[in-house]
Amino acid sequence: MNLRSRRDLLLRKLRLRIRSAAYLRKWIVLGAVIGVISGLGAALFFVALDLASQVFLGLAGFVPASPLGEGAKPITDATRPWMLPIVVGLGGLIAGIIVFRLAPEAEGHGTDAAIAAFHHGPRRIRARIPLVKLVASAITIGSGGSGGREGPTAQIGAGFGSFLARLLDLDARDARIAVSTGMGAGIGAIFRAPLGGAVLAVEIPYRDDVESDALVPAFVGSIVAFSVFGAIIGFSPIFGRAGGAGFTDPRQLIYYTLIGLACGIVGRLYIAGFYGMTRWFKTWPLPRELRPAVAGVAVGCLALALPGVLGTGYGWVQAGFDRNTLLSLPLWVILALPFAKILATSLSIGSGGSGGIFGPGMFIGALLGAGIWRLLEPFAPGLPADPSAFVIVAMMALFGSTARAPLAVMLMVAEMTDSLAMLAPAMLAIGLATLIVGDRSIYSSQLRNRSESPAHRFRFALPLMNAIPAGDAARSPRVVLDPDQTVKAARTRLEATGVPGAPVVDKRGSLRGSVDLVALVAADQAAKVGDLALDRTFVSADDSLDDVLGVLADGHQSWVPVVANDRLAGILSTRDVVAAYRGALAANVRQVNTVGSTGSLLEAEISPGSVLAGKPVSETAWPRESVLVSVMRGEKVIVPRGNVVLEAGDHLTVFTAPAAREELHTLLASRIATEAEAS
Repeated sequence: MNLRSRRDLLLRKLRLRIRSAAYLRKWIVLGAVIGVISGLGAALFFVALDLASQVFLGLAGFVPASPLGEGAKPITDATRPWMLPIVVGLGGLIAGIIVFRLAPEAEGHGTDAAIAAFHHGPRRIRARIPLVKLVASAITIGSGGSGGREGPTAQIGAGFGSFLARLLDLDARDARIAVSTGMGAGIGAIFRAPLGGAVLAVEIPYRDDVESDALVPAFVGSIVAFSVFGAIIGFSPIFGRAGGAGFTDPRQLIYYTLIGLACGIVGRLYIAGFYGMTRWFKTWPLPRELRPAVAGVAVGCLALALPGVLGTGYGWVQAGFDRNTLLSLPLWVILALPFAKILATSLSIGSGGSGGIFGPGMFIGALLGAGIWRLLEPFAPGLPADPSAFVIVAMMALFGSTARAPLAVMLMVAEMTDSLAMLAPAMLAIGLATLIVGDRSIYSSQLRNRSESPAHRFRFALPLMNAIPAGDAARSPRVVLDPDQTVKAARTRLEATGVPGAPVVDKRGSLRGSVDLVALVAADQAAKVGDLALDRTFVSADDSLDDVLGVLADGHQSWVPVVANDRLAGILSTRDVVAAYRGALAANVRQVNTVGSTGSLLEAEISPGSVLAGKPVSETAWPRESVLVSVMRGEKVIVPRGNVVLEAGDHLTVFTAPAAREELHTLLASRIATEAEAS
């Protein structure tokens, strides 16, 4: 066996093992792998951004202020301020050429692109996207363009998740989870906020829902990415310990109500301004690669008056935490910066530049909170003596509401400031801000909920599909091909039986892939079937029928092999899936009809020694007019299929007619006779 064949065999075995592994075991491994690459990518981007900042902004003699966790450089002026428009414009030009010549998908804010990939094509993020995004974003932000770090790292992590999905031939559900895990891991690492990053991974795809399937993988990926990033860059929270932030006086809720209202209004302005500017740039007759350069010049001119708009601006956010520093800055600068940052970000990213909008959103919120504190400080009774509380709550409220991810943003800001003390007033402020922002979102690719996502199109349209495993519906294939067969012999068998394709199984029963008649007709008739480029698509016997339909639809296929324990368990066609669904639906309807309209729900727990413990559902003598609805085992809800073995401690829910209640009570109370009782 040559090296290539050996590699293909190992990869095939790995794919089978991963695809058929249990959920937890699979995602501990894959989540950790995604986390390692996301952490390395975030660290590489951090270093590249710092280098780009030194190279480009050094031309203007400008050293951006940095937060406490990244060196705590103070706010200073540029020694050659007249160079700022030139430098920012040059960075925009270089980034624009890189993006639009190599990978136009890398323009704009990467998190939105990752969300779009999650919903519409988790396996289709091109391998070059993360690298192009890393370089272009480092140049855009490092030269002074207004953008955040999270967009590039989200796309790096999501891009690797997509690559892993292609390499391991993951099904549509697992591919989505891989992309979501990478997105959360990258953001959690660059912000040094692993818990917030993990929650963001499941919260950010939707405006009013969460992707619960991705929660465990996101936790694994985010903590691994944070550990890798921290080992290289450092573990300190970005803004250090947030001064005297705390909430001890309920009267202050009046001020946090004001912050929530202000953040909602400015949040709407941020969304409208950003997308309005984006649409305006699309009408320009200039070539796309030149638009970020023109926008860069405009941002550089704005920075002559307000240098805080350059780059991430985290040093200015840090200034807002300190009372003395904040009071030393001109009031007009503090009040103008949130709106100037909206304009600068809309120019830098809306023109096609590369960077995130998460970081600028937190900057806008932080300076808005600092401005409100400055305005109230001279006269407001009971005002916190330290502005850090206002800054933290406003950061959470503004971007939590505009991103439609309140829980994730609250946790991330708490981790970035090493303070959980402001979560209570932040919930009030975020709630009010969200009401004002309404149905809008800064992420245009977000969908309302899972029922609107192509990822869950069958689960919500045909809800019973999720309860039927593929293994229960699979049937034996009419033809199974041997990899050592010649193409001519295989073609003859398929033509004789009239089937469009067949699985290819080796002598040990392991699936090698599948092949269709069209491919056999086009191939060398003397070649062996095993040497062809076989289709590696399959589903696990434990996958639900809605997952099977997703695989068939995404691959434009009419049938797919079903695998159990690395062995071929059968095949499923679209017709088989529909037939199994109709059969299960009819059985459920017949069962419910026997109960009638007067039926009620009865709940009971199986005690140790019960006659039900250890018995499969199908072997239990249930009363005729009753239907076992669900089995709760610990925190897990189990669909009561016939092969499910009941256990002591299981909590049963049964739909029963009045006439059958006494018989059902007797069954549930029955116990296995002990030896003493039997004698």
